[in-house]
Amino acid sequence: MQKIKTLDDGFRVRVDDDDDLWTLHQICGAGSNVGMLSHRRDSTTGTQEEGRAKSAERKLMWIVLGVQSNSFQSFTENLRIHGIISEAKLDVGSHHTHIVISGSEIEITREGGLSKVDLNLLHDSFSVGKRINSGLIVVENDEILMFEVTQHGIRDISQFSMRGGGKRYSDTTSVRDGFFNQVAKECILVFKSQTPLIICGPGMAREKFEKNLKSLGAKNECINTPTSIGGRPAANEILTEGSADVLIGKNALIIQIRAIEEGLKRISMNGNVCFGIDQILEAANLGAIDKLVIQASILRGENSEKYNDWDSIIEAIHDSQGKIIQSSDDHDQGQQLASFGGAIALLRWKLD
Repeated sequence: MQKIKTLDDGFRVRVDDDDDLWTLHQICGAGSNVGMLSHRRDSTTGTQEEGRAKSAERKLMWIVLGVQSNSFQSFTENLRIHGIISEAKLDVGSHHTHIVISGSEIEITREGGLSKVDLNLLHDSFSVGKRINSGLIVVENDEILMFEVTQHGIRDISQFSMRGGGKRYSDTTSVRDGFFNQVAKECILVFKSQTPLIICGPGMAREKFEKNLKSLGAKNECINTPTSIGGRPAANEILTEGSADVLIGKNALIIQIRAIEEGLKRISMNGNVCFGIDQILEAANLGAIDKLVIQASILRGENSEKYNDWDSIIEAIHDSQGKIIQSSDDHDQGQQLASFGGAIALLRWKLD
C-alpha cells in the first residue's frame, strides 16, 4: 500500500494489491470516514418522489461515507464499505457502498485520529511496498497440492490425484510422467512467470516435477526443498521452519506464523509465555511483554466487554517498547491462536 498524503486525522492511500484489502478491512470499520471517487445517479431524475431513473447517467464524484460496516471475504478482489454519505455533490444522508479494489485511492480518517493499532497496521503495510505472492507446490508420487502464499494467509488453489497408477499397471512410471506433465501445465496457467515458486515434498518426485515445469517453458524463480511429510502439513513445515525464507522470509504471514509457533513451543515447555486476557493484562502492566501476537479482529471488537482491557494492554506494551503482531486467521497457526483466546504474549521473563 502506498501513502499518498498525511491528513489531520488519517491518510490518503493507494491500494497496491489484494493483500491491502485485508488491512483496510480491519481499519475501515464503524466510526471511520472513507472518501473515494465513486459513481452516483442523481435522485432528482426519477419519475416518482425520491425515485431514481435507471437510465439516468451515473456521475463520477468524490463521496465521503460515515462508515457503518464493511464486508470482505479472504482472497477476493474487492472490499465493500457501507455507510451514510456525509460529503458529496448530491444525496448527502443517503446510503452508499464504496467498492475498493487494487488501484483504488481512498482517504481514511477517524475523529481524533486513527488508533495506535490501526496506525501500526498501516505503517507495516506502507513499509513493505509492492509485494508479489508466492506459489507453494507440495509434490508426492501420486498427489500434488497447490497453494498461494499471501501476506496474511495461505490459499488452497488445487489438489490433483493420479488416476491409473498402482501395481496392476505394467508402466506406472509412464502414468506418473503423464500426470506430472498435465499438472505442470495447470501450474503454468495458475502462476504467472513473475510468481516465485516453492516446490517441496518428502521424496524425489518434487525434482522430477520441477524438470517438467522447466521443459514446458516455465520461467519462474524456483526453490526446491525437501520436507519430512506430505500434504498440507508439508506446506506448514515450509512456512514454519524457514527453508524458503530467501523468497518469503519478510512476508507478514511468516512473521505471524513464527511468533505463534514460538508461543506454542514456550507453552509446551512452561516457558516465558502467557495467554488469556487476565494474564496478558498483568504481564503488560509489569512491562514483561516482548511480543504480543493477537488476532486483528479482537483489537477492533468495540462491542466486547473486554475491549477497554485490550486498549489498556496495547498502551502498556507500547510504553514498554514491546511489539504488537496482528494476525489473520486464514492459516492453520491462526486457527491455533484462536484456541488460546486469540492472543499469546511472548515474555521477557517468566511470571511467578
